[in-house]
Formats: sequence, structure tokens, C-alpha cells
Amino acid sequence: MSDTLKDSLQADLTTAMKARDELRSATLRMVLTAIRSEEVAGKTARVLSDEEVVTVLQREAKKRREAAEAYDGAGRTEQAARERDELGVVETYLPTPLTDEELAGLVDEAVIAASSEGLTGMGAMGAVMARLKGEVAGRADGKRLSGAVRARLQS
Repeated sequence: MSDTLKDSLQADLTTAMKARDELRSATLRMVLTAIRSEEVAGKTARVLSDEEVVTVLQREAKKRREAAEAYDGAGRTEQAARERDELGVVETYLPTPLTDEELAGLVDEAVIAASSEGLTGMGAMGAVMARLKGEVAGRADGKRLSGAVRARLQS
């Protein structure tokens, strides 16, 4: 087993190249390039942690999703299908997303904890979000999380 997610991506790229899997190798090359770009961004170069690599992977997945929608809107189904195929490759490296039920359970726990601190209603939104952000990182995006928290606090 590889030490880090980046090492795993690199090993899978080598395997895909040996298997002559064009889609997988091209996608992994793009992802690794994005990771390297992130590593050298800023004043000093650094090695990304697995959490930071997951963030880069999520960004790449979002790009593929948006590109596929744009291609569909323009009637370019072949390019849209290619973007979706690339998205499938990227998603294999992302953590399993939370189901709606799991997310609702976590939100309920955080709301109960916030109410025990005297925070209720929409005033508790910030405290609940802060409590949950680290817990759901990589498994639910901020938009989905804030929607679930807002719905729970308004009920």
C-alpha cells in the first residue's frame, strides 16, 4: 500500500500507462499536475497532506461535472461523455460521500450540542457549521451542509 494518496495516484498512473488505459492515464496525469501546481503555489513549495490532496481532487471533480453540463448544453455529447468518464476516475479517489440520513444525523447532534450552549434558531448557524465543517470535510460540500443545517434550524 502506498504511503500517501499522492503516491497511490502516481502508482495507479504507472499501472494505467502499462495497461495502455488512455482515459485513466490522461485523467491521472491531469490530477497529478493539479496537485503539483498546488504544491508550488505560494511563496514556498510544500508537500500536500492527504486532506489537501482530497480538496484538489474535489476541485477537479467539480470542474469535470461543470464541463460535462456545459458540453451537454452546447449539444456536444461526446465531450460531455468524456468529462463524465474522467469524473468517474477522479471520484474513485474521493472519500465516500455522506448519505442524506447520515448528514441529517450529524446536523441533529451538532444542533443539540449548540442548543445546550444556549444557541438556538438561526443564531446557532455559525456554531453548528463550525462544529460540522471538519467532521464532514471531503464527504459533503459546504453548500449541501449549509442547506441541511438551515433546514434543521428553521424547523
